[in-house]
Amino acid sequence: MSWRPLWIELRRSIDAERNLGYTDGAVIGGFSRYAQTMLTSILQKLSEESGPFKARLALWERQMSNYRSLSKAERKKIVEELAEALKEVEIEKPELFQKKEANQQEAQAKASSVQKGPGTAIQFLKGVGPQRALKMKKMGIETIEDLFFHIPFRYIDRSQIVKISQIYGPGEVTVAGVIRAYQEWQPRRGLTVIRGRLDDGTGILSLLWFNRKQMMKQYPPGSAVMVSGKVEYAYGKAELTVQEIELQEEAGLHTGRLIPVYPATEGIHQRYLRKLFEQVFQNYRHILEDIVPREVRQQLDYLPLDKALQALHFPHSLEEAENGRSGLVFDEVFLLQCALHYLRQQKKDTSRGFVHGRGDEELRRFWSLLPFKLTGAQQRVIQEISSDMASPRPMNRLLQGDVGSGKTVVAASAVVKAVSSGYQAAFMAPTEVLAEQHAINWQKLLAPIGIAVAHLSGSSGRRKREEVLQGLLEGSISVVIGTHALIQKDVRFKKLALVIIDEQHRFGVKQRSALWEKGKGADLLVMTATPIPRTLAMTIYGDLDVSVLNERPPGRQSIKTYHLSSKTWPRIYNLIRREVKAGFQAYVLCPSIEESETMDLAAVEERYEILSRDIFPDLKVAIMHGRLKKDEKASVMEAFSQGKIDILVTTTVIEVGIDVPNATVMIIEDAERFGLAQLHQIRGRVGRNSHESYCILVADRLTEEGRLRMKAMEKSNDGFLLAEEDLKLRGPGEMLGTRQSGIPAFKVADLTRDGAIMETAQIASRSYLEKYPQLDNPESKALRKKIAHTFQGLDLL
Repeated sequence: MSWRPLWIELRRSIDAERNLGYTDGAVIGGFSRYAQTMLTSILQKLSEESGPFKARLALWERQMSNYRSLSKAERKKIVEELAEALKEVEIEKPELFQKKEANQQEAQAKASSVQKGPGTAIQFLKGVGPQRALKMKKMGIETIEDLFFHIPFRYIDRSQIVKISQIYGPGEVTVAGVIRAYQEWQPRRGLTVIRGRLDDGTGILSLLWFNRKQMMKQYPPGSAVMVSGKVEYAYGKAELTVQEIELQEEAGLHTGRLIPVYPATEGIHQRYLRKLFEQVFQNYRHILEDIVPREVRQQLDYLPLDKALQALHFPHSLEEAENGRSGLVFDEVFLLQCALHYLRQQKKDTSRGFVHGRGDEELRRFWSLLPFKLTGAQQRVIQEISSDMASPRPMNRLLQGDVGSGKTVVAASAVVKAVSSGYQAAFMAPTEVLAEQHAINWQKLLAPIGIAVAHLSGSSGRRKREEVLQGLLEGSISVVIGTHALIQKDVRFKKLALVIIDEQHRFGVKQRSALWEKGKGADLLVMTATPIPRTLAMTIYGDLDVSVLNERPPGRQSIKTYHLSSKTWPRIYNLIRREVKAGFQAYVLCPSIEESETMDLAAVEERYEILSRDIFPDLKVAIMHGRLKKDEKASVMEAFSQGKIDILVTTTVIEVGIDVPNATVMIIEDAERFGLAQLHQIRGRVGRNSHESYCILVADRLTEEGRLRMKAMEKSNDGFLLAEEDLKLRGPGEMLGTRQSGIPAFKVADLTRDGAIMETAQIASRSYLEKYPQLDNPESKALRKKIAHTFQGLDLL
């Protein structure tokens, strides 16, 4: 056996003796005897590797024999002088301590890298196996790399070691000392209490375990240990209920430091996870490649990967842990942004789009026929889209606009430009009601300038469907509006050059792609009336060009919003009657079609019966929901749009796109059942004229989150502010159907708190990709490899 492990053990025992206050209790049998034995063994093994320092070590060996009889101050002097002597030897003869070990570590690293990579299954780690691997899979840990990125959600501070004499009150403490004795008793059946006595030279402390008889064998009397736990007082004496215990020579994993607490599951405990992290850091840390190029690292202060992981899993302070986390967040977002930019660039380089003409005359004529003037925001966004359409590269743009901001006119302007250039345009909406409404509105908009609009949906009659299909194939139909029916195989175009997707988050990636594929190189405009938080937009859309309509048309007033209980229905009825009497209309929206016994939701049919029969028998009340046939829904919406219906009792089929300017009242029953973004969308069906409009949120059984939603709705009409609030309340997991985006979920980054880091990463990635668009420089090798592995098959339409 080499002398080096003995040297390390001697070093550890010196540290333990310091922690115990030089009491000779660092090791079972006494520190002095242990140190003397270690020095003797080292001297015996130094014969071949020589030792100008052998005589020096022999001197310290002899001094240890008198250690117990010395005063505390003299013991301290000897320990510190011995520690200094060992340090001097290490400095004078570094080759004895480093060279062979370095070669050995290098050989181990090479062997490990051949045997295991970041993607190696977790079950092949020592102490895991198939059974534990299944449990860890529930936590999202399947590979060694997954384990590295399984980050703590909090820390317990056990770094401060206190003396027993310094314990004056209850609380969490960490103490180092020697176990002197145990006592065991059973106060009742099924409960065994173990009491230990811990001595640190300043006092004696009682240690308590419950049903842990094995402690007496694991840590027999004489064991130098470090313990952490909660101190409480019984009969005026302090007792520590032990949470963690380690031998002092092994301390530093579960005690004596800032202890990470990880997300766990049944059968996978914190102590086991910490041991596992110790193993992977010792043996597999070298297999992780830092994907951020050195050039980028040098410009920023974020920790590189290995140091960030070290700081996160083995921090010396909370600040260091947070710095480690920030480093991983930057890396994660930088990778995503580079992937989105790089892969889209590859797609652009291999596809050629349609070059549209200016269409100035047609556009001027179209705008002149509008009953209003375009807002400054609309003019700006139309110019952005026109520039894209004039480019030989396909447009790939997101149009964001709050409810009532005028997205339809912007999209129609793009259609006019495409048709005037001799091309076709397709507009896909998520529901038949919305597609029908769009078709009616677009026909009114475009008919005056001679552009016919066709409508195609799943319920279109056979003859009409065949006429539309033939017209699209021949090119006699320039514009078609429809639902998912547009992506059917038999729908073919002669020259499709513009694809518009409305409420794009309601479609999956494959559905969007299926329509775009019908016009290779077509310009793509995706629209949403659901404002997307900045950080979420960065995540989903990366470098996708984004246009924002952030200006309301002139004359539009904010919608007065109130949260009321169901006890106030008489007041709500008075509001509806007052507005109808003034010549306006009202929506009453319910969250379900039929009465639900389990969730006690208001049923649209029941509310319709009450309003039409009991409350407003003199007014025209109609019902609208998803189970009505297409013709029935179209008939109801047309009558409501023409003012022939005073009150429309409906479900969320009217959530988006429905435009009836004469409606000034929106009643949302059981409002607690809706998310913040959805409530804002529904509210947006009113307030579409210059008259004052009202939204009443009827809700009784509110959670804390529900109360916050209601307050947010009452305070703000700004969809972008509400989107940020919605992200905080709900988190990003389900917002906007992001799971359909095809983009891997973040393991570390948090969209609600890491906005600044994400923005920095986005700027850094764009800057780097502008310099190296093909990532073909040597420093980008690891980044390019990671992109190929992580984002393989990602559809970035």
